[in-house]
Amino acid sequence: MTISQKKASLPLPPGSFGLPIVGETISFLRDADFTIKRQKKYGAIFKSHILGRPTAMMCGAEANRFILSSGFNRFSWREGWPNTFKELLGESLFLQDGEQHQRNRKLLMPAFHGKALANYLYTMECRTLNYLKKWEKLENFTWFPELKQLTFEIASTLLIGSEPGEQNEQLSRWFTELTKGLFAIPLRLPWTTYGRALQARDRILSHIETAVRHRQQEPAPDALGLLVQSRDEEGNGLSLPEIKVQALLMLFAGHETTTSMLASLCMALAQHPDIWQRARTEQQQLGTDVSLTMDALKQMTYLDSVLREVERMYPPVGGGFRGVVEGFEFNGYYVPKGWQVVYRIAATHQDATIFTDPDRFDPDRFSAERAEHKKQEYSLVGFGGGSRICLGIAFAQMEMKIVAAHLLRNYTWELLPQNLTLDAVPTLHPRDGLKVRFHRLEK
Repeated sequence: MTISQKKASLPLPPGSFGLPIVGETISFLRDADFTIKRQKKYGAIFKSHILGRPTAMMCGAEANRFILSSGFNRFSWREGWPNTFKELLGESLFLQDGEQHQRNRKLLMPAFHGKALANYLYTMECRTLNYLKKWEKLENFTWFPELKQLTFEIASTLLIGSEPGEQNEQLSRWFTELTKGLFAIPLRLPWTTYGRALQARDRILSHIETAVRHRQQEPAPDALGLLVQSRDEEGNGLSLPEIKVQALLMLFAGHETTTSMLASLCMALAQHPDIWQRARTEQQQLGTDVSLTMDALKQMTYLDSVLREVERMYPPVGGGFRGVVEGFEFNGYYVPKGWQVVYRIAATHQDATIFTDPDRFDPDRFSAERAEHKKQEYSLVGFGGGSRICLGIAFAQMEMKIVAAHLLRNYTWELLPQNLTLDAVPTLHPRDGLKVRFHRLEK
């Protein structure tokens, strides 16, 4: 018996495919505890049928390591994500594999690392300070949509050179429409959620094309300018259609998950005043009357731990999709070619064998003394892992630290009565939008 025959003779993972055609898709999208219930019943790997395909759900750090690293070549990003993602986000880096992905990732890399990041700090800080003044005047407001406007303004300014104002606000509304379509039923009628998402995508791409042509005529140090100028080893750059879809992805990824994490951070600090005070004390020790620098951000080690704990407890995305291009064995079960797999981020982050008392918000678990996330590789994967870890991770972390630092230095807030249930689709967010009373600290 060959190795492939031996693998194929293994049983499929336990679980249920659910109803004909729809499978368990409805439960998957509507039940926040869908995977938790099935993991308790079946273990670290189980089967289902969601979003039109037979699916293996895989949970835990070892599953993450296999999908993101050791078994990497058995999976395809492009074949894993639902068709709605492919149509709405285009043939961007997010959905590319192999040499095409490697080449384009190298072309995008300069816009998200090194000197480029340092050049972004001033703009990030200025936009943040403007919103803080706005929130101070509002006093009582719903924070999640405000945070989304802030992160989108930062992303659109730095990534495609947009200016704050009515046009940028319209662009943000189009992105909201696009995002709603990612998990919608793909009916293309103009009045449906998906139809409106397609219209929004086309309007965003048209806006980006205008920005690209402007950058081709007048180079600039923003991410789009760097992308237009970037060349591979053979001296070739990206075509206009390629730049447009990559910029669309950068805008989407550059604000959606950051908004989620910032909202979770603000909620968690209000719920844990002792942690809030420690984070504030760190800022006071660094000096609260000076502008931020890259060196100052590096010294915020406790804030680093707080943000890691937010990533662990409140990952913006619950899991990652991959298409199976080569059948494989895991934990004694066989997953055939043509299936999709979903690695469960939230399940790993709640693993009590790695994280002590995982239901408790405890930033000290990431201190140098405890370093619980280093017990096992791929145990903290909010930004992915391996060779395809999120390209914009440094951009997002810098932005969150800037916003958090200024909040901790000068402001306080209380949560108003509301439903703090967190909904997972399209990214983790408080159901009532995080209603707060916000005011400046008395010095």
